[in-house]
Amino acid sequence: MTQPAQDTPSSPTSQVSTPPPRTTRHLEITLRVVIVGLLLSAVMGAANVYLGLKVGMTVSASIPAAVMGMLILRGLFRNGTIREANQVQTAASAGESLAAGIIFTMPALVLIGFWTSFDFLTVTVVAFTGGLLGILLMIPMRRVFVTDNKTLPYPEGVACAAVLEAGDEPEPGRPSDAVPVIVGALIGGTFKALVGVFEVARDTLEGAVVAGGRVFYYGGDVSPALVAVGLIVRLNIAVLIFIGGALAWLIGIPLLGGEAGPGMDPTDAAWEIWSTKIRYVGVGAMVVAGAASIVEVRSGLIEAVRILTGRFRRNGTVDEGGASSGGRDLPPIAISVLALLAVCLVSGTYYFFLKGVAITAVSTVAMLIMAFFFTAVASYIVGLVGNSNSPVSGMTITAVLFTGGMLWVFGFSGMEGMVATLGVAAIVCCVACTSGDVCNDLKTGHLVGATPWRQQLMQVLGVAVAALVMAPVLQLLHANTEGGIGGRELPAPQANLFASLARGFFGDGALPWDMVAIGVGIGLVVLLLDLPLRRRLSGFRLHLMPMAVGMYLPFGLATPILMGGLMAHLITREGKDSAGKNRLIHRGVLFASGIIAGEALMGVGTAGLAAIGLSDVGLSLPAGSLSVLTVLLGLLIIAAFWSYSKPK
Repeated sequence: MTQPAQDTPSSPTSQVSTPPPRTTRHLEITLRVVIVGLLLSAVMGAANVYLGLKVGMTVSASIPAAVMGMLILRGLFRNGTIREANQVQTAASAGESLAAGIIFTMPALVLIGFWTSFDFLTVTVVAFTGGLLGILLMIPMRRVFVTDNKTLPYPEGVACAAVLEAGDEPEPGRPSDAVPVIVGALIGGTFKALVGVFEVARDTLEGAVVAGGRVFYYGGDVSPALVAVGLIVRLNIAVLIFIGGALAWLIGIPLLGGEAGPGMDPTDAAWEIWSTKIRYVGVGAMVVAGAASIVEVRSGLIEAVRILTGRFRRNGTVDEGGASSGGRDLPPIAISVLALLAVCLVSGTYYFFLKGVAITAVSTVAMLIMAFFFTAVASYIVGLVGNSNSPVSGMTITAVLFTGGMLWVFGFSGMEGMVATLGVAAIVCCVACTSGDVCNDLKTGHLVGATPWRQQLMQVLGVAVAALVMAPVLQLLHANTEGGIGGRELPAPQANLFASLARGFFGDGALPWDMVAIGVGIGLVVLLLDLPLRRRLSGFRLHLMPMAVGMYLPFGLATPILMGGLMAHLITREGKDSAGKNRLIHRGVLFASGIIAGEALMGVGTAGLAAIGLSDVGLSLPAGSLSVLTVLLGLLIIAAFWSYSKPK
């Protein structure tokens, strides 16, 4: 679940309100657009797989991809158009959204023991069909939610359109938006190489002591990408992640963990207590958070269904896709054939795993019902609060509970039931992520005068290419990262959550249900404490999901995320007016996006080096020197963020 900042370089709603007229001189899909867009789709997909497994959230690719697309088209080819740049970001964001859908669910098949490694064909088919269904199901709803709906603000779609407009006609004397992205990528990649390849610094500074028979731990990761995440999600979310981590590690471990085992290192004891007990408190809290997120958007959910059913009653269809609706969509015959192909591929995959006609039929029907339902929900919610704030985790939890309940009623159990439940959840999660992204991109395209069917074609191509990189990146990281997916370095909180829910339905009941119950209780208390803040429209809210994720994540991740959130707060305070603040945070977000992409891609590259036996190139520095260099690198990271984000 991504939560990047929604501020923009200026007031986009005043600058971009109606789509400009279409003219033949405005190019859209060209060979260079397809190549650049699909390359960025693969890059953004791979980067977000790494980030999502590490932090439990991804970052929106639309604005950074729009900036990079404009840079490449204008810098390399000298004559790129705004609509070409829009098509580039359309394909790139498809890769990012697909990564979110896959990493939330497919690693759960490894965590429950069904797989020992990721099956390339299966992951690719699930990614492609889930993403394709998200696109195809959203297309008939375009007129309902994008062109005819005047009440949905689309904060991120409008912001991306404003960035494209600004890049098309840059202000005289203003530095290119691409500079902070490029510099950030170089810094992020260099840092990861220094730590992961040459080992000139530690990636974590941590320690623990035993006092009064209890274990007390504190630690922090040294990672520019985590600081970047904090800057993007802003102070409120960063503080909540830190609070969740503090509840689990600073309070939960001493209270619930007891003393360290005989002869055990205190730090190892803290990790053992967290792994076997405390993180399941986060599981309970995440379940409550997911349910609460669906309840919170119930009015939007009802409104989406009402709008759709009303349009069906009047017209017999959702969208005719003519000129009055802002341009043509993909032909109905193409949509029907591709949708039928996707459903057949999904059913075939289910049957391949489950070896039974009945359970395959139940799983396919459950998938289709929830896929259509959550396409409408995701489309409406993205228009209301943005793609980054769409409650995808809540939708997927709902899919797990609904499917698990159906299968349980029909008498299915054991590994068969767990695999079927996770298989349905995987498709539904990809559908929800992709359909929301499609809706957001179509709004951006509508504002800059793009042709809908061309955007939809680029989205299909972007999903197809991104689907090919999911399995290799997952397997590379799982096989060449200490502890694999689910371990210290890549905790994969959402995948662990869904694996726990599947085991709860059909497993051996070995989960620490007392810890899960404590998490449920904490979640309910947090929801109650947030009620008065919500009524007062407070600027600070106690959103439960980021707090629950903080409980589940290693505590080292929470410290740099908090630092990034504090930096975002200090940066915006320096702005003298609203437009100034928006420009400041916009520049910082672009730099942070570059940092994340650079470090994430180098992280994947480091795993690749390990796979071919080139990981042992460390400099073997003394422990004291490593600690000193780690602190110095941390200070340099802070200085770099401030330099590229502070007021000029």
